[in-house]
Parts: sequence; structure tokens; C-alpha cells
Amino acid sequence: MPRFQVACTLVLAGALALSGCKFVKTEDEQKQAAASAFNPDKLVADIWDSKVVPFLEARAGTFQEVSALATSNLDAAAEKYGHKEKQGNAPWTFAAKIDGVIVAEETKSRAGSVDVDVDGDQKADVRVAIGPAIRGTAIRDSLKFVNFNEFKNQIEWAQYGKSFNTHVNGLLLEKLSREGLTGKTIKALGAYPLPAKGQLPLFVPVMIMVGG
Repeated sequence: MPRFQVACTLVLAGALALSGCKFVKTEDEQKQAAASAFNPDKLVADIWDSKVVPFLEARAGTFQEVSALATSNLDAAAEKYGHKEKQGNAPWTFAAKIDGVIVAEETKSRAGSVDVDVDGDQKADVRVAIGPAIRGTAIRDSLKFVNFNEFKNQIEWAQYGKSFNTHVNGLLLEKLSREGLTGKTIKALGAYPLPAKGQLPLFVPVMIMVGG
């Protein structure tokens, strides 16, 4: 067999052998891949006590103060209490504190909520989400220290927002009683997006106390 033909035969055999191989990641490579994988639940848990709650405590005004200023001077309210991502058409989201009385409750839906009177007129001023399902991404959207550009794409950004809701439900809301809430007092710290005209603001708490 000519020398050239022998060489070609060896190269072809080697290529065929490699094509049948399966490259397996080493244990270190697997650990590194797992560590770098996107984990929104862990990202939220890691900053909850150290950054999220302290930021909202420092940023929030009473609901009456925030809503009144948002009505009379939206720019001033946004500067003092609000945050909005530059991308898209999201509404301003405001940090606030609620101190009032529950005047209505919705506990049959998974997106449970209570309506709260904060000014003593026995009419609802704000709706507080109590889960287990929470609509929107108010907590994420109220935080100045997180932004869309830190994430790979819109899907990761959405998952991150959902993880705030999952975290607060597991930490606080699933422990709340669902019985006889109307008439009880409620105090809460959290955030809400600017509502459409005529609608109650939907407030998502990061701290909450019902009935003393």
C-alpha cells in the first residue's frame, strides 16, 4: 500500500474514533457550571435582609404622603419615593408604609388580598397582596440598585421579579391567617406601582403585621 494511502487511512480512522467519543465534564467543571447558572431565588435571598428591606425602610413614606404627592406632583413623588426602569413603559413604583384597618378581604383566590382604609373613613384606599400568588413585580421595580442591564435577557429579568414574590410569600405571607381579617389592623412596609385612574393601588409588602 502506498505511503500516502496509509497516512490517509490512519487519519480517517482517528477521526472516526474521535467522532465516537463522548466528552464528559470533570467534577470541577460541573461544579463551576452549576455555580454560574442563573438562580434568581438565590439572588433574591442573598440581598433580602442586607439590601432590600433596609432600602425600602429608608425610602418609604406613609401611604398618605406618597399618594398625595404623586397626585399633586408626580415628578417630586418619583424623586423622593419612586423608581422606574429606563427600558419600556413601566409605571413609577413607590416605596410606602401602610397603617390602617382592613375593610374587605379576598382569600378564595390564589391572588389573595385585603383592602385597607388608612385615613379612617371606612373606605378602601389601598389593596395589599397576601398571596400565595402575587401579581406584578412591584418589589423588584422599586429597587434602585437592580436594573435590567445586569441580566442576560427579558426572560431572566422576569424570573428575577417573580422570585421576589416567591420569597416574600414563603417568608411572610403564607404564615398569615386567612380567617376573619376584616376589621383587623394592619401595618406593612412595601411597594406599589402607580395605578390606573380609578383603581386601587396594589401594594406588595416586604414586612407585614396583622391584628397586632
